[in-house]
Amino acid sequence: MSASLPTGRAPPASRYDLSSYWGRVRHAVDISDPRTLFVRRATLEEATSLLAQYKAGEMPSMTQDLWRAKKLVDSTLHPDTGKPVFLPFRMSCFVLSNLVVTAGMLTPGLGTAGTLLWQITNQSLNVAINSANANKSTSLSTSSVVKSYLTAVTASCSVALGLGAIVPRLKKISPSARLVLARLVPFAAVASASALNVFLMRSEEIREGIDVFPVVSHVQQTFESKGEADADGEGEEEGEDEGEGEGEGEGEGESGHVVGTTSLGKSRRAATLAVSETALSRVLNATPIMVIPPLVLFRFQRTDWLKRRPRLTLPVNLGLILTTSVFALPLALAAFPQRQRVSTRRLEQRFWAEHSRVDEVEFNRGI
Repeated sequence: MSASLPTGRAPPASRYDLSSYWGRVRHAVDISDPRTLFVRRATLEEATSLLAQYKAGEMPSMTQDLWRAKKLVDSTLHPDTGKPVFLPFRMSCFVLSNLVVTAGMLTPGLGTAGTLLWQITNQSLNVAINSANANKSTSLSTSSVVKSYLTAVTASCSVALGLGAIVPRLKKISPSARLVLARLVPFAAVASASALNVFLMRSEEIREGIDVFPVVSHVQQTFESKGEADADGEGEEEGEDEGEGEGEGEGEGESGHVVGTTSLGKSRRAATLAVSETALSRVLNATPIMVIPPLVLFRFQRTDWLKRRPRLTLPVNLGLILTTSVFALPLALAAFPQRQRVSTRRLEQRFWAEHSRVDEVEFNRGI
């Protein structure tokens, strides 16, 4: 839940089962809903206030209004900072922000200048999106951002121009196959550069680590709380107050578990896992968008209908990209949970050596 909300009883992570892929897909559809882009600031404040009431115990259960408020908050505010993500870089604006850029990269017959222009534009957008949606427990310096940006741009342009020069020289394949390969050059450039962009933009996380939080059961938490109360010699009334406030500062997890808000420290292994999964999800998202539209358009351009209406090539291309993007984004976002939960044994030794009672930790993977 958003960091801007007061601590207390946290609402469920989602109305869907996030332990299943299709549950995450349905959740991703919610947070990538473009309709959330058009809400007013007052509406967002009302949503935040409504969720704060739930956390304070003023509302006994989740209602449709609360679910709508949570959808708006989750799609607008960054989970680490609690501040709104700049509108063009939100996941709910991802399809729209990338539409024109993708159409530009997939335009048939681009020359060297056009290829460079659209690859630079695409990587500029990728840098902004990756930075805006990254885990914020480790900051990235301006110099690192500039270095990462220049490296990603160089990589994407090199792949695009290099493959663009190689494909026409392939003499052992038919002209139509060569044309299809030429249409897929942008995909190779985008897929490789998108993954590299994520690693570069979030390299500081891998070097420094990201915050991980303990996951404990309600039974374990209650037992430990009572033990602490007995050790301090607190009276029965104070113990009852503590019991009523059980879970304060905790986020409710799955299967009767809660997630603490106090970090156990920064883990580089968790950061490596988070960045790797995010990079892979970017490739999964780019694959259908950069492959399906150019191949379908190639077939359309060979029909008499489009040959008689060449001016419709651009609208058809945009329509294909938009349709593919709408379906591809939630499928890619759901490949891995945003709030990743792993065994402490997968992290550095100090986590399971110093925190023997904690079997699992959770961290924000980024998106």
